[in-house]
Amino acid sequence: MREWLEFGLSGRAEATVEKCTILANTHVIPALGARRLRDLSADDVDRWLADKAKSLSTRTLRETRSVLKRAVTRAQARDKVKRNVVMLCEVPEGQQGRPSKSLTLSQAEALLAAAEGDAMHAYIVLSLLIGARTEELRALTWSHVDLDGKPAADGNPASPPSIMVWRSVRAGGDTKTRKSRRTLALPQRCVDALLVHRVRQQHAKQAAGRRWQSNELVFPSGVGTRADASHMRRSFRKVVKSAGLDPGQWTPRELRHSFVSLMSDAGVPVEHISRLVGHSGTTTTETIYRKQLRPVLLEGAGAMDRIFPEEKPDA
Repeated sequence: MREWLEFGLSGRAEATVEKCTILANTHVIPALGARRLRDLSADDVDRWLADKAKSLSTRTLRETRSVLKRAVTRAQARDKVKRNVVMLCEVPEGQQGRPSKSLTLSQAEALLAAAEGDAMHAYIVLSLLIGARTEELRALTWSHVDLDGKPAADGNPASPPSIMVWRSVRAGGDTKTRKSRRTLALPQRCVDALLVHRVRQQHAKQAAGRRWQSNELVFPSGVGTRADASHMRRSFRKVVKSAGLDPGQWTPRELRHSFVSLMSDAGVPVEHISRLVGHSGTTTTETIYRKQLRPVLLEGAGAMDRIFPEEKPDA
């Protein structure tokens, strides 16, 4: 297993390597690491999976089994074992995964108020008000931010302040899909937050001195490098706690869920929401954010109420 972690993940994205390492060191090596590979049986793997199913979600179980399967496949290719017994074992049903959820309007207002003056303020405002993915915001550069807009000129219409969400923290730096590459108009609250954030970043740059690495990132680390996702989560949860919410119950990605929910509550059609969040169609939006979308198919009920009006009971 450790040989696969060291040599079998060459060329994989940093996040993939980190995830596989965590799964291997947390779930595979402690339970099966003492077994000789040639002695590992399908029954051993079945018992291991059944035990892990008591505490892990089905998705995590599937990913953990994949880690073991890939390590044994590598060993098999090097004649260290004749067959891969992991291939004979099915993934059992695990525990219910952590359900997605969204902030209510009052919770969102409390979070925005708590973020005022905090280094996370602009990040939270953008996540909540434009629905960008966390990995898109961590890769956002100032060259893709227009805080001034352009007035109408030479027959061209005016363009509002906007950001170009074209890159993400992914292998190769590309966005999730082609539809994810989008230019979004910025609400005034986002513009104001980014103006303050830019000044704050200049102070941070001066404080860091020679340690600062100029990558033009909008939301970098304290020395200008790409911010770590775990650091962003910790900083976010401090603001969540200040807002009077349970920090253990919320992560930055749920600001995107909250954006969808608030837009749906405001009556924005799912087709528009789909474009704003960078989905290729409404099916993805309706599948991933089904709990955040409010019922909007009211036309049929309204028509039938007119056709068959309610009969009033006799007095």
